[in-house]
Formats: sequence, C-alpha cells, structure tokens
Amino acid sequence: MALTLLFASQLTSAQEVLKIGLNYPASGRYEYLGLQQRMGAFLAVDEINEAGGILGHPVELIIRNTQLDPKRGAANVREMVDEENVQMLFGGVSSAVAIAAGRAAKEKDRIYFGTLTYANATTGVAGHTHMFRESYNAWMTASAMGQYLSEQFQDKKYFYIAADYSWGHSVEKSMRRASGTQDADRHPVVRTPFPNATSRDFQAALQQADDSGAEVLVLILGGGDMVRAVNIAHDMNLKDKMQIVWPNTSLGTALQLGPTLMEGIIGAAPWFWNLPYEKGFDRGIQFVEAFSERHSMRPSSAAASAYSIVYQYKDAVERAGTTNTADVIEALEGHRYSLLKDEQQWRAFDHQNVQSVYLVRMASREKVLADEYNSGFYEILGSVPGEEAARTLEEWQEARREAGVPLTLQ
Repeated sequence: MALTLLFASQLTSAQEVLKIGLNYPASGRYEYLGLQQRMGAFLAVDEINEAGGILGHPVELIIRNTQLDPKRGAANVREMVDEENVQMLFGGVSSAVAIAAGRAAKEKDRIYFGTLTYANATTGVAGHTHMFRESYNAWMTASAMGQYLSEQFQDKKYFYIAADYSWGHSVEKSMRRASGTQDADRHPVVRTPFPNATSRDFQAALQQADDSGAEVLVLILGGGDMVRAVNIAHDMNLKDKMQIVWPNTSLGTALQLGPTLMEGIIGAAPWFWNLPYEKGFDRGIQFVEAFSERHSMRPSSAAASAYSIVYQYKDAVERAGTTNTADVIEALEGHRYSLLKDEQQWRAFDHQNVQSVYLVRMASREKVLADEYNSGFYEILGSVPGEEAARTLEEWQEARREAGVPLTLQ
C-alpha cells in the first residue's frame, strides 16, 4: 500500500504518461551513434507500450540534441525535467557530455544512465549516486585487450593515436597499464584535437607512427575521426606494416569505412548484432530481428545500450513499485539480469554495469557481405568475464582518493 501511494505521488492517474528523456548527438561526428540510440530507445518504448506500459502508465520518449557540447547536454537535462517532467534520463557518446548531463540530473533528483560513455571517470572519480553506466568502461576494455595483446604481441613496439579528451585519455592510460606499454619513450603517443581534428592532424600523426617503426598501432578514435584516420592509414599502406588496434569498435564506423579497409583490425565490444546468434541468446536475437525489420539495418551496440536501459528502468520501477528516484536507485544497485547477452550486474558501489567484454577481429570482405545488410564485420576472438575485467573496489577507491573525492558515491 505504501509503495502504491508513493508511486501515486509521482504520477497521479493511471493514464498519466511516464516520460523519459534521451540526450544524444543528433548532429556532428557521432551522429550515427546518436541515431542508433534513438532508434533503439524508440523500439523499446513501442514494445513496452504495446505490452501495457510501466505499471500501467504509457511511456513517452522525449529527445534532445546534445550537439556534443557538455553545456548543451546539461541544459537539455534541466529543460526536460523542468518543462517535460521526465522521470529518468539517458544518453551519451561523449563522456564529457554524459558527465555534465549526469551532474545536472542529480541536481534535479533524476537518474542518468550513460550509454556510450567509456571514460573511467563517468562511474569513477566523477561518479555519484544518480549516475549509472550501461556500457563497459575504458578500464574493462583495456583489461581485456591488454590480456590479448600481451599474449599475441609480446615485446612489440606500440604507437598510440588518441583523441585529446577524457575518453581518449582514459583509454590510453588503461591500455598502457594492461598491455605493459607505460614507457612513452618506447611507445609514443600523438593526441589529436577533439572535436575539431582535421585530416592534416591525422596525416601528421600517422606519419609519425610510420616513422617510429612501431609494430602495433592503437587508434583511440571514434566516429568521423576513425574514418579519416583509417582512410589515411590505408593510403599509406600502414596495415601491411603494423597491426591496427581499435579498442572500442563501432558498427557504424565499420560501415562507413567498408570491409576492405576494416579487415583484420582487432578490438573489443560489449555487444554486436551477431553475438546473440553465435551464443544462443534468444532475447538478443528477438531484438536484432525486430530492429532489422523496422530499420532495414543491423543494430549497433549504441542501439542495444539504449534499448537495454529503457527495459532496465522499466524493470527497476516495477520492482520498486514507484518512479521515486531513491527507490529506483535501490532497486538497481546490485541487480543481476540477462537481456541481450549473458549476465550483467549494476554494481552497487560505483553503479558500473559489469559485463563480459568480447575481443573481436574485423572479418573478411566475403564474410561481411554475406550478411543480408552487409554488416557481418565481427568475428569473436574470445571474451573476458566482467568481474575479471572491471576495477576492484580497492582500485576504484584508490582512483577517487587520488582525485580527492569521497570513497563512496555521494
């Protein structure tokens, strides 16, 4: 009875709409990733409404364009809460935007779920009670990639090209730690401007990589930056000289580059569309087929993340019996579930989603084009369990101690 009354204080009638807000880049270099989030989120909302909504309330998705600007992202959050009364917010691509938006959500006493935000800080030194991250983070990616690279490319010389912002810094630092390449003199780095890097920036960086004699080239780039860099690397025949590593792979970027340029590049992914078929994850297969039928394309991990978040919010609200933020947070903390892949957990101490990390290689042209939508890019090399890849409580607290922030979420 108490829970029913509490929920009634949030939504006063059975037909009142429950609004949730998606904060995503509808333009710019990460436009494709933003569009995928939007499509995944709308699919989840439509399915939920067809099944009766959340606790009998129809769900409405409110959307805003972040323009890859942290200030805009935070302003969107305040506007969606104040003007639309959204009960939950989610979104990402840029970690800086997600962190700023998450802080604004906390000010408004709303949960913010990060989708594609890979910087360690999101649920690390910048983490707080109202931020949850569905995707894996740089530490988890690097732990899995470092294990593989250490086995396959032991004692090889690396060269890093990294986007010069929070995500790029996190991935580079974590990759160096995990692969044993902390010596920046032996394993140099060039950091390219973000978000306004030019082809000249990548040409210069790749020329330094070529001149260095490196055997492993780590490209910590996303979206349009990765497209530019790989096109230039192809023109310079760098794939014949070194193994290209792309820590956070993206189906959209792979589609832009095409199978010839992508073939043989190795990296990591939290999810990809053929994973459910290869591992027998029935719910994941249902999602892929529904998405593909609706949009005539395969879903990326961005779409899967947004889709999963909507369903996880529904599940938490229904278990809590209310949209009250504190109760939904409590319902999420420590919760284990399986949806589109194997088991995942919303870890209580940092609100990081702990999940398997998959090591992948970009497939041959023949295999890519064998798919109905020319999207068969991913070949599984292996996987690392989430508990093995993620930071421990002690490691998480050490990072927060060094940053001078509390050792528990505040």
